[in-house]
Amino acid sequence: MSSPVVLGFDIGGTRIAVAATDTGGTRLGSDVVSTHAERSAEGCLTRAVKAARVLMERVAPGRRPIAVGVSMRGVLGSRGGALSPNNQGWSGPAVRSRLESAFLGARVRVATDVMAAARVEAEYGSLVGADPAIYLNLGSGLAVAIVVGGEVIIGHNGLAGEVGRNLRHVSDVGRSAGDRILLEEAVGGKALMDQALRVLPGLDGARQLLSGTARHPQLSRLLEEFTGELAFHLVNLTVAVDPERIAVGGGMVRAWDILHQPLRRALGAAVPDPPDLVAADFPLNTPLLGALALGQAAARDAPTSGAVA
Repeated sequence: MSSPVVLGFDIGGTRIAVAATDTGGTRLGSDVVSTHAERSAEGCLTRAVKAARVLMERVAPGRRPIAVGVSMRGVLGSRGGALSPNNQGWSGPAVRSRLESAFLGARVRVATDVMAAARVEAEYGSLVGADPAIYLNLGSGLAVAIVVGGEVIIGHNGLAGEVGRNLRHVSDVGRSAGDRILLEEAVGGKALMDQALRVLPGLDGARQLLSGTARHPQLSRLLEEFTGELAFHLVNLTVAVDPERIAVGGGMVRAWDILHQPLRRALGAAVPDPPDLVAADFPLNTPLLGALALGQAAARDAPTSGAVA
């Protein structure tokens, strides 16, 4: 009998990354294919399954997956298609069902890219042993994941941590998402860059934006407004959860030296016993690592006799 394999899928808006490991976590190989998302969610999943089978034939011939972990952009509740602009028509249950059918006998776990990144930090990185903990993702959008007892809270509908949908003003109460500005539309990497480019066309990335604030007062005011609103919501979440540690990841962590102090000061001023605030150990390109971590966790729970060729 051949030893089992664990698969990880990172399904993004334009690309699918797939990797295979043994049950000890040793990477056997990986590959990347385009999603061709315009051809439907089912078409994307078909490409993902094909890529995984080609990869396994190359790096683990004759072996079958015991577990599969999947990281996806957006949110994964029953209405995931309506809430996932990068992957229209997708939902966590549909992806899980499709992959369970493709890899019979394998246990499949699906999470958002932010939840998957939080799992990596909780198992191997900056949040190891922190209970509870918050993972704050500052990427193109805004989301958090809450870790309790080493496990990432998913929520009843798979929507835990979607703070990018938070209300911003008292006047937002009673208004649907389509009738107000969502938090991540004002406090997220894309929102910040869009506003900054109107002030100073030609900026190349958040790091250049943030480092340019000393020379451009308008950029400085923009950053102050950005960090102020972010801090407002982070403080409120911290008061509610009382975490031991907060780790910040995502693309904007490249400017951690600039963002850290405003957030640290806000927490210190408003939270009775403020938590540690640190940069994530795996701040960038973590979705595939998170998918593999999900798969490894599923493999540990799988019967030893299952899915082994």
